[in-house]
Amino acid sequence: MSTAPQVSIDVAAFWRDPYPVLKRLRNEAPIAFVPELGATLFTRRDDIYVYEKQIDVFSSHQPQGLMNVLMGHNMMRKDGAPHQAERATIFPSISPKTVRTHWTAAFQAHADRIVADIAPKGAADLFKEIALPISGECLKSLTGLTNIRYQDMDAWSQGMIDGIANYTGDKAVEARCHAATAGIDAAIDDMAPVLRKAPDYSLLGVMLQSDMPMDSIRANVKLAISGGQNEPRDTIAGAVWALLVHPEQKRRALSGEVGWMQVFEEYARWISPIGMSPRRIAKRIAIGDIVLDPDDRIFFMFGAANRDEAHFADPDRFDVGRDTQKSIAFGAGPHFCAGAFASRAMVADVALPTIFKRLHDLRLDESEPVRFGGWAFRGPLNLPVRWT
Repeated sequence: MSTAPQVSIDVAAFWRDPYPVLKRLRNEAPIAFVPELGATLFTRRDDIYVYEKQIDVFSSHQPQGLMNVLMGHNMMRKDGAPHQAERATIFPSISPKTVRTHWTAAFQAHADRIVADIAPKGAADLFKEIALPISGECLKSLTGLTNIRYQDMDAWSQGMIDGIANYTGDKAVEARCHAATAGIDAAIDDMAPVLRKAPDYSLLGVMLQSDMPMDSIRANVKLAISGGQNEPRDTIAGAVWALLVHPEQKRRALSGEVGWMQVFEEYARWISPIGMSPRRIAKRIAIGDIVLDPDDRIFFMFGAANRDEAHFADPDRFDVGRDTQKSIAFGAGPHFCAGAFASRAMVADVALPTIFKRLHDLRLDESEPVRFGGWAFRGPLNLPVRWT
C-alpha cells in the first residue's frame, strides 16, 4: 500500500480543469495518493522522465488493468522484449519514412475533401464537422479499417477511452466500451481476408503479414483507435481554438514566423491531450520516505509534467515560440507513442495549414461557449466558428 501523502480531489472539478490541482500537487506533494482515483500520482517532470524508464519497477504489464480487461493485451501493456517485438512489427506502417512518403499525401487528400465540402457553409462546429472527420478518415486509412464510417471510428474510440478511464466503475460506460470493441472485431473480421490477399501499409495489413497472434493484432488495432482518433481530433480542434483566442500567436503562425510543427508541439505541451499514463508497481520501492508496494497503481501525469515550472517559464501561457524540448506529451521511455510521427503529420503538416488556408477570416462564433473536459484524455467538446 502506497505511503505517499494522501490528497483528496473533487473528481468532477478535476475533469473540468485539472491544472490547478496538478499544480498544487506538483508543488506540495509531487508524489501523492489520491483516494478518489485509487492511484499514486507523479506530477513532476523529472520524476516521470526517470521512473517511466524503470520498467522493472514501474511496469506497463497490468493483467487486471482496465485496458487489458476491456481491449485485450496490446503492446502498450507489455514491457521489454514482448513490447519491442510488437513495436518492431508495426514499425513499417508508421515509420517516419512511411509517414513522409505514403501517409502524408493520403491525409492531405482527406483534409482537402472535408474542408472543401464544409467551406461554403461559412459556419460550423469545427470539432465535430472538421477535426473529427479528418482524424477519423485518416485513421481508417492508417488502421486498414476502410470498411467503416468515420463516425464509427470516433464513437468506438470514445467508447474505449471512456472505458479505460472508468476508474469509478460506471456500468453504462463499461457497456459502451464492450460495444465498441465488438464493433472493431467485426470490422477486422471483414477486412482481414481482403488485406491478406492485397497487403498494404496499414497497421492491419502489416500485422497480418507477420506471425503476430490474431488476439494481439486485434488488441493493437484497438490500441491504435483508442488513442489515434481522439488525440489528433482534439489537437486539431484545440490548436485552432488556442490560436483564435491568442491573436498574437495566430499572427506568428500565419506569417510564417513560426512553423505549424511548433504550434503543434506547444499545444501538446500546454494541454497534454494524453494527460497521463498508468503503471503497476512490480516490486517494492522506496523514494525518500515514500514506499510503494507491488501492485500499487501509479499514474504518470503528463499534464502536470508539461507545466512544470522547473523547465517551462510561465508554463500556463500558450507560446508558440517556446522551446518544447523538455515536453513529454508523447511519453519519455520505451513506451514513447509509436504513432507520434503520424500524429504530427496529420495535425501539423496537413490539418492546421489546410484549415487556415481554406477558411478565410476564421473566428470563434461567440453565440456558444467553447467547452473543454478530461484529465486522462483532455480536449475541446465543441468549437463553434465562422469564416468568410
